[in-house]
Amino acid sequence: MANKTIRLLRADEIECRVSSISKNGVSLLLYKDARVDQRILDETFGIFGWKRSHQCIDGNLYCTVEVFDKETGIWVSKQDAGSTGKSEKEKEKSQASDSFKRACFNWGIGRELYTAPFIWIPAGRAEIQERGGKFYCNDSFSVTTVSYNKEREITGLSIINSKYKVVYVMGADNSVQNVSSTQMASLKKELARTGVTADEVKERYHVTSLENMPDDIYKRVMSALSRTRTEGVA
Repeated sequence: MANKTIRLLRADEIECRVSSISKNGVSLLLYKDARVDQRILDETFGIFGWKRSHQCIDGNLYCTVEVFDKETGIWVSKQDAGSTGKSEKEKEKSQASDSFKRACFNWGIGRELYTAPFIWIPAGRAEIQERGGKFYCNDSFSVTTVSYNKEREITGLSIINSKYKVVYVMGADNSVQNVSSTQMASLKKELARTGVTADEVKERYHVTSLENMPDDIYKRVMSALSRTRTEGVA
C-alpha cells in the first residue's frame, strides 16, 4: 500500500456552498461529496480493495473505511464521526454521509480543501435579495480551475457564477478584469463630466475597483451616470 497515492481533487469534483450572506456579498466554502470519495477509492484501491461500515457509539454514528493492504494481507481502517442534520428526518442520512466523508478525509481524500483561502464574492457578482430582514442568495457557484503545489496545497483557484461569469480568482485580491479599456475610458469620461468620484461609485455598487466590475454592474453605473447632470452620486 506504500506506493498508493491519493490523487488531488479535480476542479469539477469541488463544490461551492454559501457560508454567510450580507448585503455586501457572500462567503463560500469548498467541499466534496460522497460520490467523489467512492470514485477515488475505486480508482486507487480497486472496487474490491476497500469497504465501509457504520457503528453507533454514545449516540454518534461513526464510519470506518477499510483498505486492503496486499503486502501484509490485512485490512487497514480509519474512522470518524458524522454531524447531524437539521431535523430528525435528516439525522440518520446526514450522519452516515458525513461520517463517511470525514473518514475519507482521514485517508487523505480532499484534505487539500483545508488549504483553501477565504472566498468572498462581492454583492455585485452575486444575486442577493433581502426578505423580512434576512439576506438570501439566489445564485450558485462552481469551481472552474484549481492548482496545487508540491505540498498539495491550493495555489490557484477560479470560480464562476450561474451565469458563467468569473467572480473569484485566487491570488488576485478577488480581482476579475471585466471592464475593457474602452469601457473604462467611457466610464472615466462620465465621471469627469458629472463630478462623481470613483470611491462614490464603489461604495454605492459594492465593488472593490472600477476595472473589475461585472458587466451588469458596469451597465447600471453608466446608465445612472448618463442621467446625472450635476455633481452627485450616480
